[in-house]
Formats: sequence, C-alpha cells, structure tokens
Amino acid sequence: MSRAEALDLGLVVAGHGRHYIVETPEGRRVTCHPRGKKSDCVVGDRVRWQVSGDEGVIEHVEPRRNLLFRQDEWKTKSFAANLDLILVMVASEPVFSESQLTRALIAAEDAGIEAHILLNKADLPQIATARERLRPYAAMGYAVHEVALKARPDEARAELDPLLAGRSSLVLGPSGTGKSTLINLLAPDARAQVGEISQALNSGRHTTTTTQWYWLDAARTTGLIDSPGFQEFGLRQVSPQVLPGLMPDLAEPAKQCKFYNCTHLHEPGCGVRAALARGEVTESRYRIYGEIFQELSQTRY
Repeated sequence: MSRAEALDLGLVVAGHGRHYIVETPEGRRVTCHPRGKKSDCVVGDRVRWQVSGDEGVIEHVEPRRNLLFRQDEWKTKSFAANLDLILVMVASEPVFSESQLTRALIAAEDAGIEAHILLNKADLPQIATARERLRPYAAMGYAVHEVALKARPDEARAELDPLLAGRSSLVLGPSGTGKSTLINLLAPDARAQVGEISQALNSGRHTTTTTQWYWLDAARTTGLIDSPGFQEFGLRQVSPQVLPGLMPDLAEPAKQCKFYNCTHLHEPGCGVRAALARGEVTESRYRIYGEIFQELSQTRY
C-alpha cells in the first residue's frame, strides 16, 4: 500500500479559493486545504487527506475519469471532475445564446461526457420558438428535456429523477435559466447545505460563485453539481483541426472533403459546405463553427 492509499479518502463537494469541503464516506464534512501552494482540486475529485488540527490537509488527488473546463486566452476555469452527465440548461425566456450552448456541448464532447439539453419554462408562449431552435440539436442526437420547473414541478421531477438516479451530474448554463429552482426542487435541503458550506468556507455572498455538490437522496448515490453562471465559454483547449469532429452535424460531412486539411470555410469539394447547401447543417451552426474556428486558429502565446 502506498503512502497516499493509507490516507483517508474523501469527495470534494465545494471549494472557495484555497478552502475545500471534503466529505468522508460516512458523510462527515471537513474543511481542508491543499498541501503546498498549488491548488488544483475541483468539485467531484476524490482525494486523500489527513487531519490537521480541527481541519484537514489534502495530500493527493486521485486520477480523474474526466474533467469539464473552459479555457480562454488568460485562464482555465474548471467546472467539475468525474462526471456521468452534463445538463446544459436553457430556457424559453430569456432567449438563450446558441453559441454558448454549442460551446458547452463541444466541451462535453471533448471531455467524453454525455450531455443532455434541459429546456426550462415550457409553460411560456416563447417555448415554440425555443423548441424550434433546438430541433437541429435533437436531430443530431442530443436528448432535449422540456420542463416547467415552477409551473409543473411534479412533471419535472418525473422527467428528471430517472435520468439523474445513481449518477454524478453537472448543471451548466447562464444565469436566469432556473438553475436555483432546479436545485431547490431536487435537493430538499439545498438551502441548508448552501448555508452550511458558506459558513465553513467563510464565503458568504460569494457562495453563488462557488461550484457545489448536492445529494438528491438519503443514500448519497445521486449527486447534482451546481456551477456558477457564465457569460463567456472559451474553448482554447480544443485544436481547430479536431473541432468539426466535436460537432455531430459536421463530423460526418467533414469526412467527405476533397482535401484532408480542409477548414470547411472556402475550399472546393468541401463536404461540410455541401451539407450546408443541402440544409443538413443550419446556417447558425455553420456560422458558430466559423467563429470558433477563427478563435482557435489565432496565434497562441
């Protein structure tokens, strides 16, 4: 047995700065700090830790199955690790950004994590427009779940409970889509958990900027992770050459291109542009692809 294996095993359920909340297999929660200056834990990590006074020290992060993160020119922002499912949440109101949705789905594809789209506020008149905008995503294989979390909570639970059961899931999406409503509906003691963790981390009002794990069942088999809303979603971790393969509607047409290094922007004999002309790729998806490709093709310093 290695030195790390001899230490206690715990699950990171929240973090703020260099403070983390680690949950033991028995359900006890301990405030911990990483050893040394480097702080690379994220919610969902399994860690080895040991007691230090009335707190703990994280000595080792166990190997991850996956990690969802976004990366722009300046920094990398990790959401969570060891995920089974990502729920990308949008709503009929406010109007959602298809670019943000696409970027989140690309990040999930790149990390090898199953992604579903959760469309909230299905009781509003704007649902018809939102549903139409999501039709191409359903056609390319993404499951789209329509719910009205406030108006029809029981129906929402019937839709979501079987999907989430026994899994570790991350809710991702901009502010205003109803993420807090979702958490409060599915995690009965969510408010208590927020207060408890906020107090332990001394984060107060900053709790809304903190990723946090909630258990949805008493047996602690179903975990739901809430993440802060975001305005930008950088994908600098993705190389422009692999980008089409991470977009299901472009992946197959890209294999039909005349040139192996086709950018799908202007070359003759391009399978993607042929699919666009046939209506198999939407104008908005092609435009978003072009924007992300140009972004990723800029010189990196």
